[in-house]
Amino acid sequence: MGLWFHVAEPNSYLVITGAGIEKVLIKKKAFVYPFQKVSKISITPFDFSMALQAMTVEKLKFSLPAVFTIGPADNLEALEKYAVLLTGESDGRPTAAASKGAVAVAAGRNHVQDIVKGIIEGETRSIVSTMTMEELFRERKVFKDKVIQQVQSELDQFGLCIYNANVKELQDTPGSEYFAFLSRKAHEGALNQAKVDVADARMRGEVGEADKQGKTKQEVAKIHAQTAVLETERKGEKATADAKLTDKEIQIEKELNLARINAKREAERRDAELNTEVEKKKALMELERLRATTVTQAKIARESAQQKADAELYAQEKHAEGKKFGEQADAEAAAFRRLKDAEADFKAKEREAEANYVVTKRAAEAEYFKREREAEATLITRQKEAEGLSAMAKAYGDMANVLGGPQGLMQYLMLKNNTYERLANANAQAIQGLQPKINVWNTGAQGDMADPSAPIRNLFQSLPPLLSTIHDQTGMQPPTWLAQMPQEQLQAYKTKMVDGKSGSMS
Repeated sequence: MGLWFHVAEPNSYLVITGAGIEKVLIKKKAFVYPFQKVSKISITPFDFSMALQAMTVEKLKFSLPAVFTIGPADNLEALEKYAVLLTGESDGRPTAAASKGAVAVAAGRNHVQDIVKGIIEGETRSIVSTMTMEELFRERKVFKDKVIQQVQSELDQFGLCIYNANVKELQDTPGSEYFAFLSRKAHEGALNQAKVDVADARMRGEVGEADKQGKTKQEVAKIHAQTAVLETERKGEKATADAKLTDKEIQIEKELNLARINAKREAERRDAELNTEVEKKKALMELERLRATTVTQAKIARESAQQKADAELYAQEKHAEGKKFGEQADAEAAAFRRLKDAEADFKAKEREAEANYVVTKRAAEAEYFKREREAEATLITRQKEAEGLSAMAKAYGDMANVLGGPQGLMQYLMLKNNTYERLANANAQAIQGLQPKINVWNTGAQGDMADPSAPIRNLFQSLPPLLSTIHDQTGMQPPTWLAQMPQEQLQAYKTKMVDGKSGSMS
């Protein structure tokens, strides 16, 4: 026996017992002295599956499949407990490798699983027995936390730790169909709810689609209307620009024609002037020639008076012919000028008439297009006004239903528009300034009912106030043979009537 140095694997620890150690010594690496033993324990967690049969507080049996991941806790105190209590075989004997003196990781865990299973079953049954089936379904996490807490409190004394606990779905025990019926109920409820949701989603989709289509049509109509208005404005602007361009072209053409006519007239005038100058020069040349001839003849036959007279006569004739030729040329030139002026004036008037025709035609087309667009705009406006009146009529119908009928709506509108107040003002203005004359008289026949002459007396008593009233109201007086009232009594009666008093007259 000698001194040995041992090192544990990453998932294990060294457990040393023997000389110099009171209980056990847990190390990752250590020297092992004589009279000491060393073994290794693994801290790798292991899965533990079980199907627990339990009963709720309602006496409902069920099967609870669960998987627990359990292993030694990684601290010295827990490792000492695990090494002392759970290493080796369940009867206290060392493992086969340890009995042969080999240092190996302890693999015997069957008795550990039995211990853990007993702890889990006991704690789980005690927790389930205090809960209902509905609580198990509704508070699954609470149930899981309670199981882990209770089991962990029991495993602490063995140095074990629960790393994970996975509680599976509750299952029916043989002969029970409780969960099957619950699953079928949930499935049917989910299916029905899904149908309701699908129908509701389809309804919202169709309503939303119809709403979007309506809004799309409204926006498209609005855009079309705006486009039509803009197109009308652009066409109007184009027509205006075309009219301006046509006017400008006509003006330029007119100016060019006038310039051509002026140039032509100027050329004709210059040609006439030149022709006149030529004729004048010819006449002068002829005159000079005649003069030379006359002088020569005078020199040759100065003494011949007859020749002189002939020469003078010849000269006068030539002079008359030249003058006549000049006047004839001037007349022809004037006639030619008048002819050319007439032709130019005819061409100008023809061009002006054509220009006026084009301008009138364009103006008529523009006015027609404008009237057409105005008619379309008026039609759209009337349609919108009709829609507004229809909506207003519908609103008034709804208001009439709320106010109890057409009479209630009429009273509401008359109050709203102050109709009663205006009627009262109109009635007051109608009688304002009137001074009616009201005559009241009493015949005094109440106490003489037994008098046989009372009717005749009452009749004669009523005549004076009646005649007086007719006179006051119409200005007519009765004839003198019918009735005549003394002036003193008539004036007194009128005074009483003016004062608003009347009495019996006997």
